[in-house]
Amino acid sequence: MARRWPAAALLLLGLAVAAAAVLVGAVEGAVTYDKKAVVINGQRKILFSGSIHYPRSTPEMWEGLIQKAKDGGLDVIQTYVFWNGHEPTPGNYNFEGRYDLVKFIKTAQKAGLFVHLRIGPYICGEWNFGGFPVWLKYVPGISFRTDNEPFKIENEYGPEEKEFGAAGKSYSNWAAKMAVGLDTGVPWVMCKQDDAPDPVINACNGFYCDAFSPNQPYKPTMWTEAWTGWFTEFGGTIRKRPVEDLSFAVARFVQKGGSFINYYMYHGGTNFGRTAGGPFITTSYDYDAPLDEYGLAREPKYGHLKELHRAIKLCEPALVSVDPAVTSLGSMQEAHVYRSPSGCAAFLANYNSNSDAKVVFDNEHYSLPPWSISILPDCKTVVFNTATVGVQTSQMQMWADGASTMMWERYDEEVGSLAAAPVLTTTGLLEQLNVTRDTSDYLWYITR
Repeated sequence: MARRWPAAALLLLGLAVAAAAVLVGAVEGAVTYDKKAVVINGQRKILFSGSIHYPRSTPEMWEGLIQKAKDGGLDVIQTYVFWNGHEPTPGNYNFEGRYDLVKFIKTAQKAGLFVHLRIGPYICGEWNFGGFPVWLKYVPGISFRTDNEPFKIENEYGPEEKEFGAAGKSYSNWAAKMAVGLDTGVPWVMCKQDDAPDPVINACNGFYCDAFSPNQPYKPTMWTEAWTGWFTEFGGTIRKRPVEDLSFAVARFVQKGGSFINYYMYHGGTNFGRTAGGPFITTSYDYDAPLDEYGLAREPKYGHLKELHRAIKLCEPALVSVDPAVTSLGSMQEAHVYRSPSGCAAFLANYNSNSDAKVVFDNEHYSLPPWSISILPDCKTVVFNTATVGVQTSQMQMWADGASTMMWERYDEEVGSLAAAPVLTTTGLLEQLNVTRDTSDYLWYITR
């Protein structure tokens, strides 16, 4: 049966194709994959990526954010597409200001970076209504995130598929077939989708992904969300992730054959207006990211990860050529060694979180701090250890610069008087969205 797609769905898929063309155009060659890595212009690549969401910053910030990402050793910028920002009401499109997706992608292209576009339309992302425009709820026959005519492609669907059963499986297969059929010229990825059908790549999200492997031996090992911290809720703890642990997790993923790592978030930014979703999500979406909410480098996280990327790139020829030989160096220590015609690279790991370890590798003695990995691009010299931070911690303090042109803006929501408001009489509570259509956070009740 033919599916009837809302106009916005076709628009967003058109944007996805356009973005994919930008990616291909930037390298003047095909983008494919094999079991080792994503292959760009015939070459396997270890790719470091970072999530920067264009509506969570201003267009004036984009060039600086993307340049800092590049300077920090990233190859790719990842972003969602925010449907409810682009089509707030049916047929009325917005690609201006913070929602100028094309400008954002071209800014990344100008910097020489690739773009990993997550088109949704469901994005989660602690974003209002998960990125869905609220009017979608009232499309006749709609049933969200399952197999029905008005609905379409997905994001992080694996857990939902299990809940929907056969309908969920049918839906994910259809979504994959539809996406591949667009013939964009680049691979498609489904994160948190263990049964992603060929040729779609399944990928991991989480704090650690070293135990993950793709569902087919000919697919690369990809980590689409390496969580750099966590979001903040009003009244909740501001959670931070030490860079020593984050870099350990990334090195452990790479030493086992991982070749694509995306930091979620690399710059978290700000939930402007009423865009924050979920229960009590704060305006700040800082996420303890390498670039803070204002786009400033958060040290030592930014600098330590930059050094990690440099060390791993030195190992790239060996990493993408062969599989590792794994050797025990002790009860909680091991070596992953990549020996290839192009060179030798080794990762020496200490999984003990409490004690240093003295190990012998290739007749040389090495000291490994607790919960750390040392990287040896020539199988001899340690150029980086995940627990040894040589970057100075930054202390940020902000104050007004005294400029007379400095303007503050705030978002005010008009709250009309009860006397002037439309009145409904009902028994019991009303469903908030059905009444307000998400135009207000307020729904007043008077009991009698």
